[in-house]
Amino acid sequence: MSVDTVGITILLGSFIILVLLKFPVAFCLAFASFAAAAYAGISLGVITQRMIASVDSFALLAIPFFILAGEIMGSGGISDRLFNLARVFVGRVKGGIAMVNALDSVFFGMISGSAVAAVSSMGPIEIRMMKKQGYPTPFAVALSCTSATIAIITPPSHNMIIYASAIGGASVGRLFMAGILPGYLLCALLLIYCYVMARIKNFPYGGSFTFKESAKIILDSLLGLATVFIIIGGVFAGIVTANESAVIACLWAILVALFFYKGIKPLDIIPILRRALKTIALVMSLIAAAGAFGFMMTIFRIPELVTNGLLALTENRILLLLLINLSLLLIGSIMDMAPLLLITAPILIGVVTSPVIGMDPIHFGIMLIYNLSMGLLTPPVGTVLFVGSAIGGIRIEETIKALLPFYLVMIVGLLLITFVPAITLTIPNLMFGGG
Repeated sequence: MSVDTVGITILLGSFIILVLLKFPVAFCLAFASFAAAAYAGISLGVITQRMIASVDSFALLAIPFFILAGEIMGSGGISDRLFNLARVFVGRVKGGIAMVNALDSVFFGMISGSAVAAVSSMGPIEIRMMKKQGYPTPFAVALSCTSATIAIITPPSHNMIIYASAIGGASVGRLFMAGILPGYLLCALLLIYCYVMARIKNFPYGGSFTFKESAKIILDSLLGLATVFIIIGGVFAGIVTANESAVIACLWAILVALFFYKGIKPLDIIPILRRALKTIALVMSLIAAAGAFGFMMTIFRIPELVTNGLLALTENRILLLLLINLSLLLIGSIMDMAPLLLITAPILIGVVTSPVIGMDPIHFGIMLIYNLSMGLLTPPVGTVLFVGSAIGGIRIEETIKALLPFYLVMIVGLLLITFVPAITLTIPNLMFGGG
């Protein structure tokens, strides 16, 4: 097999140089694609068509609506309700407020699908309450940042839709179902860690509510949590597609935020739309540019070269998966999650689905998303790390130091998800068949 080393160097080299020069990633992908195409004698019109075709996808219609629904619910007065709901379940346990931090990230994450939205909305409440009960601020910030990544792993994470598009059409419904247990697994690991630390550090109990207060809190939170049932229940029951559930969830979020919780006013919709459109434009431009980049990678046979290269190193399944995870952790710390999904998924899907590893594409998608979510907690591009530190009013260095044991907790979860396929595949196989 002939290898065009000059073409590969132009494509990857120009991309890496522009990234290091801190150009926007979408621009880096597009420029590298055009430069490589010019070298290969491919019409620039073909590259433009590839970019348009990448976003001309029915499956991608869900992304704008999930992003908008998350923005509305994040601004619509749901944060306090979810915090108190979590206190009803684990508040009376030793270290209960720390556990509340992990549990309400599950609730909010399955509504917003955004880690940044989770730490922005829940972080101020969680960190304030933990500090009030005597928890060290760095610990509170680190826990808030880590638990926020649950939103990336559980549905309706739009990163699952990006992954499905990147590998050429995996089932979004199966990906949604596959993310449930891994998200709960990370929550469980955080709950265990918080309980152990509460015993060691003698952290206080979280407090409790009377039966009447608990019932009122649960009833008050049901309207917000109904968004979860609309998204997951509708897709599971086959009543709606992922796209349709996104539209319904968006309409429901507006009704709840405006008329029931009254957390926003009609005029607040305008800045919410602005924020959502900014995120949507960023995501869609990345998808378009990555489509052209992926096309050029295929022209130069980069996925095939990577597959052959990794399999030449070893045919030990465990070592290969450890090597892939380690590589993803390293590059995830220096690049944003969405472009990495678009770049790495098409390259690695051939490796993990080869007879040597034999991994299900759905299983790999959740492993990949979980792995790259850790990059949100590491400099220099860890957006959740930066937002959480700003909310807690502490230096980045303090947060990173406090995050070290949480990294280990997340790595335990990553290894379990990687080597125990049942964690990821049980629910989608039960719901949709297969296995």
